Amino acid sequence: MLRHAADQGITDVVNTVHYQHPKVETEEISSNRIQSEVQQLQQELDKNDIQIKLHCGAEVFFLPNLIRIKDDPLSTFNHGKYMLIEFQVHQLPDSQKQQLFDLKMAGVTPIIAHPERYKPIQDDINIVAEWLAAGCIIQVDAGSPLGYLGSNSQVASEKIIKNGWCQILGSDSHDNKRRNFCLLEAVELIKSWGEYDVDVLVQKNPKSVIDGTPISVDFEYEQEQNSNFFSRIKDRIGLS
Repeated sequence: MLRHAADQGITDVVNTVHYQHPKVETEEISSNRIQSEVQQLQQELDKNDIQIKLHCGAEVFFLPNLIRIKDDPLSTFNHGKYMLIEFQVHQLPDSQKQQLFDLKMAGVTPIIAHPERYKPIQDDINIVAEWLAAGCIIQVDAGSPLGYLGSNSQVASEKIIKNGWCQILGSDSHDNKRRNFCLLEAVELIKSWGEYDVDVLVQKNPKSVIDGTPISVDFEYEQEQNSNFFSRIKDRIGLS
């Protein structure tokens, strides 16, 4: 998989292990274990002259405990400034609004993982803009615009990207078959849609996450001022 990634020009890969997800509840998912595994894999890459640098991270499954887990070094990226969060496919719990608000106020920027794959987003794409207004970052899977993750995800991802609502295009690779690295293919597709600064999605912003530096979010979305919970968040944190 990593040879395939390197062939596409990928230089850095973040190992975003599933965190507090039901599928790993019997596994030991700890910072020490993941760092050890990543270091071993890095040594193999170096031995085989595969020019990729590995980083530790996690994809946090949403539970109403984000503030409690934010100090676990595995739950955020390197500097504790960003947390990658995924939801159940079929529903978004009401508690997510307050949780994301509290996390943002605590100095951790939520990165919403692959929203195009969630049924509520496929039904109402404007939820993505509300997340942005709340100070979140949006990450779209590279396989989604290519149609590898289903037609509904494909349609939703195209809307998100064309609306300018995506800040990160992630590989989200899981195996060397159906879910292998396809970042280059996705980049080429997006470039074919028009003049999109794809480098921001695959280089500049991902580097900011790794380095713990701010990501500038500039998007257009019409909504009544103070019309909902997310507008109040926007006012409080001074987003424009």
